[in-house]
Amino acid sequence: MKNKKELLQPGNVPRHVGIIMDGNGRWARQRNIPRSEGHKAGADVIEPIMDCAIELGIKAISLYAFSVENWIRPVSEIRGLWDLLEYFFSTKLDTIKEKKIQIRHSGSLSKLPPSTRNVIKKAVEETAMNRGLILNFCVDYGGRQEIVRAVNEWSLEAGLKEKLTEKKLEKYLYTAGMPDLDLVIRTSGEYRISNFLLWQIAYAELVFMDILWPEFRPEDLANAVEEYQKRERRYGGI
Repeated sequence: MKNKKELLQPGNVPRHVGIIMDGNGRWARQRNIPRSEGHKAGADVIEPIMDCAIELGIKAISLYAFSVENWIRPVSEIRGLWDLLEYFFSTKLDTIKEKKIQIRHSGSLSKLPPSTRNVIKKAVEETAMNRGLILNFCVDYGGRQEIVRAVNEWSLEAGLKEKLTEKKLEKYLYTAGMPDLDLVIRTSGEYRISNFLLWQIAYAELVFMDILWPEFRPEDLANAVEEYQKRERRYGGI
C-alpha cells in the first residue's frame, strides 16, 4: 500500500469517492454458501477500505449499502442485512471514534426496523463532531427520490417565493456539506449507476472494476485512484 501511495499524485486525490458495493451474492454463489455469508464478507471489507482512504487523503467515502429498489429482495435476506448493519456499528463504533471518522447517513430511516434506525442515529450523533474521514452510508437510498425530497423540502421552506438554483437545492440533499463527488467505483463488472447519487455524479469519473465486493482490497482502491489521476477533467471546457 505504501508503495502504491508513493506512486500517486498527492495533490490530485479525489476528495469524495462513491462506491457501489456489488457482488456479495455472486461471491457467495460461487462458493455454494448462503447469500448472507456474502454480505458478511462484504462488510468485513469496509474497515480496511476506511484505513486506506485515510492514508490516501480521501475526505469522504459514500457506500451504497441498500437501495430503495432492494426492498423487493427476500424478507429473510433484508432482515439479515439489518442484523449485519447493527453488528457492524456495535463492534466498530469505538474504532470509528478513535480514528475521528464522521458517520453520515443518506436515505430514509422511516422503513427501517427501530433497532437498526437507532443504531444508525447513535453512530451519526456520536461522531458528528469528528473531523476526519466522512463515511456516508447510503441506506434505503435512491438518487431520484433524494432529488424529489430536496425539491419538496426547499419549496416548503421557501414557500415558492424565490427561484430555485443549484446551490440552493444542494443544501437540501443528504450530502449537504460534503465535498463534490469526484470518483465513483462499481465492483462486480456491472456497468450501471443504479440510481446512486444522481445529482452528485454530474462530473464524477466512473471506474468499473471486475472484482466482486468481498474481494475488494485497499490496493484496488489505490488502483482506482491511480486511474482517476490519469483522467483529464475538463468540466465541459476544452
